[in-house]
Amino acid sequence: MTVVYAFWNNKGGTGKTSLAFQTVARYAKHHHASKILIVDACPQANMSELLLGGLESGGSHNVLELHDLKGRKSLGGYFQLRLPNPYNVPRFDCDDFIINVSDYNEHMPTNIDLLCGDPILELQSNAINTLANNNIPGTNTWIKVIDWIRDFINACDGTYDTVFIDCNPSFSIYTQIALASSDRIILPVMADDSSRRAIQNALSLVYGLRIPSDIYATYMFKTKLETEHREIPKVHLVVKNRITQYMGSASAYDAVLSMIKNDVKEIRESNPDFFTFNNVDDGFVDIRDFQTTGVISFAKGIPFFKMTHGRKTLNGRKIAIRKEYLEKCQQEITVLAGKL
Repeated sequence: MTVVYAFWNNKGGTGKTSLAFQTVARYAKHHHASKILIVDACPQANMSELLLGGLESGGSHNVLELHDLKGRKSLGGYFQLRLPNPYNVPRFDCDDFIINVSDYNEHMPTNIDLLCGDPILELQSNAINTLANNNIPGTNTWIKVIDWIRDFINACDGTYDTVFIDCNPSFSIYTQIALASSDRIILPVMADDSSRRAIQNALSLVYGLRIPSDIYATYMFKTKLETEHREIPKVHLVVKNRITQYMGSASAYDAVLSMIKNDVKEIRESNPDFFTFNNVDDGFVDIRDFQTTGVISFAKGIPFFKMTHGRKTLNGRKIAIRKEYLEKCQQEITVLAGKL
């Protein structure tokens, strides 16, 4: 059975994509016998750029080449296939849209395939919204559209053991398509009050918590899925991301993160079906700020487990990676990946 994880927070700047890159790479290394698919559902395609080489090794160029291919080898290319006949699943070959990342980036595990991100998603979103809201007797047009990524995964016919979706920091229609296809959500948060509000907003958007009026209930994401007897994705992990060495137990940062944890604990106690964990401590992971180690990793498209310490060259400059810091980053990502 394929398990689908979504990295998502509707707030930007939480380090979602960088976290996803490191976590999926480490997970794939550990589960080397498993087939893994990454769906980049963000128009910025930053995840795809990292996977395909990063800044210094042609990641951006490789992404653009995939967009320029006839048939467009990307999520946008697949959506383009769906637009003319949106309510029926066409016959197609998944390999027409998927690439293996190790063909482009030698540092990545060979068991990772990619459905590349594509800025055309933004152009497609208005059309997709219109199609999802059409009124056709006997057809739930919203659910037919919301199933597009699920249809793709099903068309792969059990090829993949695990699918990871890097979502856009929004609740746009293509983000809803991604979340509706997911079993579990990984929510990164930062140590600031806006992240506290964001996680409350995220849970409200997905689960309909604390909506301001009953008039919205019929239109809620959760309601529309449940009407068709669909499973709602569950929160699997909340990642306290970019913790710095200055975040001691008495710091203001820790106070905010403690409030976020208490918020989640209260919601889990009243709505346990929204979470995969019973004990709130099991649902939280601390990840330090990657700092210089992360800059080198992302610029070169090299995951932490493949990196070595010492002096590195970046854009003609020599930069040092400290052994102890690299090892701590590696350890924390290993812990996170081990919870998947």
